[in-house]
Amino acid sequence: MATTKFQGKPVNLAGEFIKAGTLAPDFELVKTDLSLLSLKALKGKNVILNIFPSLDTSVCATSVRKFNQLAAGLKDTVVLAISKDLPFAHGRFCTTEGIKNVIPLSDFRASEFDNNYGVCMEDGPLAGLLARAVIVIGKDGRVNYTELVPEITQEPDYDKALTAIEK
Repeated sequence: MATTKFQGKPVNLAGEFIKAGTLAPDFELVKTDLSLLSLKALKGKNVILNIFPSLDTSVCATSVRKFNQLAAGLKDTVVLAISKDLPFAHGRFCTTEGIKNVIPLSDFRASEFDNNYGVCMEDGPLAGLLARAVIVIGKDGRVNYTELVPEITQEPDYDKALTAIEK
């Protein structure tokens, strides 16, 4: 079982956090128009999963804004912003912030995403939400890079994630 921290206190995650080198499990998450997007629909592209608890926190919002800026120049790469926020909240945030280079996705429906990727917080004040993590999936569908951010209140390492993109 993987762990992270929230304000210095340990938080357990359900399942095992996915490891680099493994084949990324497919998933279906909900877009802002309530349609589904699957990982298999992005075959042949690099995919950055920016996973976080909620857009209603400053660090989560910052990570989406930052990946939006960074994604603008990435060839054959898609950035997915994933949380359990409702698709309506994702849509409102992206419209207000002018987010155009990131696809917001909601894991609010019962899906296997959080378990398959090992990112659901099992306990602590944010239990049931997704932990802050970045996962980079290569064009071949394999996980090239993972970061389970050690403290939920910290931003991920953007540079390391970008370095893991297949050129």
